[in-house]
Amino acid sequence: MTQATTLDMERAGTRTTGRQGVRWQRFKARATPYVFIAPNLVLFSVFIFFPLFYAFFISFHEWSLIDTPLYTGTENYERLLSDRQFWQALGNTVLYSLATVPTSLAIGLGVAIGLNRELFARTLLRSAFFLPVVISSVATAVIAAWLFNDNYGVINAILGHLGIRPVAWLSTTQWALPSIIITTLWTRIGFCMVVYLAALQSISPSYYEAARIDGATRWQQFRYVTWPLLRPTTFLLLILNVIHSFQVFDLIFVMTGGGPGFSTTMLVQYIYQAAFVTSEMGYASAMGVVLFALVLVFTLIQWRVNRRTEQFI
Repeated sequence: MTQATTLDMERAGTRTTGRQGVRWQRFKARATPYVFIAPNLVLFSVFIFFPLFYAFFISFHEWSLIDTPLYTGTENYERLLSDRQFWQALGNTVLYSLATVPTSLAIGLGVAIGLNRELFARTLLRSAFFLPVVISSVATAVIAAWLFNDNYGVINAILGHLGIRPVAWLSTTQWALPSIIITTLWTRIGFCMVVYLAALQSISPSYYEAARIDGATRWQQFRYVTWPLLRPTTFLLLILNVIHSFQVFDLIFVMTGGGPGFSTTMLVQYIYQAAFVTSEMGYASAMGVVLFALVLVFTLIQWRVNRRTEQFI
């Protein structure tokens, strides 16, 4: 074997080794992100994906948790169509959403505009409005139940000092849902305020300077400058609040338990009652699938809005 042939073989081996090294580096670069997200994927699979698919599977069965699931086809979904309590719970959820979502957005925007100015103790005021957001929902419900208590509640005590007769806040169908709505607004206004405040601070002051030069009033500045630039944020908050309203449970469970009667029973609580009170897991799973489909629709809308917002920015 000549020396030239030996050199050619060494060069070929070097090139082969180099190619393998490049391939290995590319493989590591592609595999590294999956290695880091693998623990989260395992957790999501065990606690989210598997229960989701299993709930969809159980929705076609009759199961009381202790016996063997019995396949019933679409019977559970057909039952939903004729279940008055299901439609009432869905109606209560929609009514609750219509009352809380627009109101929390409007008040949150007003508070954000007010606290976006130079004010004394502005940071303290922002913290005070945001404080209910970080408090546990159960703790909030316990405090609200004490405030709205028919016999020894603080609100009725204040009304008594003003010469107004006490109101049966949590024990009548007329006032139970408004009491929950008021409590919900107290917890959501702070969240809306913070998101709106961040959006307001991202608006360039040059827009307002140009508007003032053109002679625009404060209302015109809000209408033609602030509000158009806040539309993506408003739509995002709208979707988030609607999803939150459709998933409400702990607040109502602690304050009223769904009563009096069926007046404050929301969809999630009705699912809970079907699953763990009457042991109808198949029927509860069918309602859970319907709720998941509703929330998924709003989530997809939010995802599309986020993409459009990113493209706009």
